[in-house]
Amino acid sequence: MTTLLIADDHPLFREALRGAVQRVLPGVNLHEAASVDALYALVEANPDADLLLLDLNMPGAHGFNALVHLRALHPQLPVIVVSAREEPSVMRRALDHGAMGFIPKSVDSDTIGEAIGAVLDGERWAPEEAHNAPAIGRDEAEVAQRLRDLTPQQFRVLQMLGAGRLNKQIAYDLGVSEATIKAHVTAILRKLGVTNRTQAVLMAGRLSVDPDGLIPPPEDQE
Repeated sequence: MTTLLIADDHPLFREALRGAVQRVLPGVNLHEAASVDALYALVEANPDADLLLLDLNMPGAHGFNALVHLRALHPQLPVIVVSAREEPSVMRRALDHGAMGFIPKSVDSDTIGEAIGAVLDGERWAPEEAHNAPAIGRDEAEVAQRLRDLTPQQFRVLQMLGAGRLNKQIAYDLGVSEATIKAHVTAILRKLGVTNRTQAVLMAGRLSVDPDGLIPPPEDQE
């Protein structure tokens, strides 16, 4: 039985995706997540899943960071990005960061089915304009490579730094000591090749869909 995972925080769109998938694959085994944290747990619980449909914009996701992290942890799991962001450059970046496909949310259910079928057959699928857009630059590719070196917990801490959380707040949320978070931050800085939290968040922010809108974190806990 084919197993598909759907990650999107909008219940109505998850329902639409569910219907499109079930028309293409009757009897498919479907699992859903509404946040990135829930998605990580879902992927761990379904290591043999055949495909993930991933929204770029949901709680815990910052641009292509979640895609890059998931592809590093679970390279066997094909991912199709499903997004309302339909600029050719965004589509191309998703493909360059490891997605096997890109489905704009404006397409009809037949097109969704076509895309899913193609990727399940081992092919890549995206609108033609995605392939005509420029590839990502060397700097962005290097940032993605460095993010792949982070452990799952280090990646979670980095995501929370990017949300403006302080060490003590992150420690509380994760149920660990503040000293543990400081150790994670030190390891993150070393792996990313930067010297402070602001630089780390700005580096990870290069994988945002809109990097110019990133807000640096407070620097009172170096």
